[in-house]
Amino acid sequence: MDSAIFPIRFLDQADAAHGAVAAWSREEGTVVDRIGRRKRKLRVSLTDRCNLRCPYCMPDQPKWLPKDQILRQEELMRLLGLFVGRLGIQELRLTGGEPLLRKDLDTIIAKSQALRSKGLERVSLTSNGILLGARAKSLLSAGLDDVNVSLDALDEAVFARMSGGHGSAAEVTHGILSARDAGLPVKINTVVMRGYNESEILPLVRWARSQKVPLRFIEFMPLDGGGVWSAERVVPEAEMLAPLQEEFALEAMPATDDPARYYCVNEDYTLGVISTISKPFCQRCDRLRLTATGELYSCLFSAHGRDLREPLRAGANDDVLLNAIRGHVWFKEEGYAATGYVERPISMHALGG
Repeated sequence: MDSAIFPIRFLDQADAAHGAVAAWSREEGTVVDRIGRRKRKLRVSLTDRCNLRCPYCMPDQPKWLPKDQILRQEELMRLLGLFVGRLGIQELRLTGGEPLLRKDLDTIIAKSQALRSKGLERVSLTSNGILLGARAKSLLSAGLDDVNVSLDALDEAVFARMSGGHGSAAEVTHGILSARDAGLPVKINTVVMRGYNESEILPLVRWARSQKVPLRFIEFMPLDGGGVWSAERVVPEAEMLAPLQEEFALEAMPATDDPARYYCVNEDYTLGVISTISKPFCQRCDRLRLTATGELYSCLFSAHGRDLREPLRAGANDDVLLNAIRGHVWFKEEGYAATGYVERPISMHALGG
């Protein structure tokens, strides 16, 4: 396959533009890229470990990172304090791997509540749902605002193919309904892969609508850990909607800043489609990503990130860390332009979805 490697320019490689970066560095409470997109959301991977093996996320036999490479709780909280208190991040989404495998997850959520007074508006979670049923009430008590759950099939045979033979659809649906019944707002995310689970589009909409749980379909992106992606495996938005139109009345809703396009189903249910491949929405991107090892990625498709763990552990002061963050974000790519699989040393299970 043709690789799609984006050119990344870091602050220490950009002497000619240093003045422009420095100008942004003096603007407290914001972080902006060179084309003016302000960043308001940070996705935070807490671990690379997962109890599923979804083909769009990780290799069949992943090699877990040594624990000493994972940000410690105090390191993580220091960075989150800078992102929220000094850079204007308003929403945190805790991801993995599977974040429920991190033993101090409830504590991280609880400690994040102190950032509310500094501008934090929302703390969310993305999970595969396997362990959610037993944890929903404690997560809500810790201060979690909502959770997105990955559910790629209801049929157990299809689910097994999508999960690498781990877990079950019944466990995930139990987690979803337990979270809903505990009062924790929940959404379902489904990655659609041709030849894997496109037959589940209609059953998933039927079930989610009957349970009054929001559902979003996501086009398969070239970011998996095993090089499975190809253009032929992408089911574009229009093709996802086709079988639904045979059973439901669909009406496109007005566009918003959300990455998903929304459709009203039979006037009583809202369905979302995130069409990164067929209809990129990069021009309004307001997200950054922090890996479990402390690397900052300004774009989901970046080939490289900026290491924050090394200066953090070397005793860097806040200004050094803030300049590193602002400098990296300034050179964020304009948007998705891949022609094939994105080759890089990190896959989705380590980067965080």
